[in-house]
Amino acid sequence: MNQEQKIINITPGQLTEKVRELSDQQFRLVQINCTKLDAGFELNYSFDKELELVNLRLSLSDFDAVIPSVSGIYLAAFLYENETADLFGAKFQGIAVDFKGNFYNTHIKHPFNPDGPAAPEVK
Repeated sequence: MNQEQKIINITPGQLTEKVRELSDQQFRLVQINCTKLDAGFELNYSFDKELELVNLRLSLSDFDAVIPSVSGIYLAAFLYENETADLFGAKFQGIAVDFKGNFYNTHIKHPFNPDGPAAPEVK
């Protein structure tokens, strides 16, 4: 059975308000996904309630944009936010449990963001 998925394009300023609305309606956080674009990146926040899937899509044109954390609404979001910060170099503000770039131990800083900082030399 196919269910229609809603994709709602939002701005960083709308993120916490929209997430709060979904939380108030008893939606559960399914995942937060990041994708590198030619210029910047895209975050998709997926929520489910009784087989209804709602996606909030946040497209940012540069990696210096600050994204408000939603971990104050859905605590488990701190895992996705730390992962996205480490792998893509995204900047989150107010993560409930912030690993400050040490969530993953990677050889290359922000490996999924080739436009980010250069990889350190291997000695």
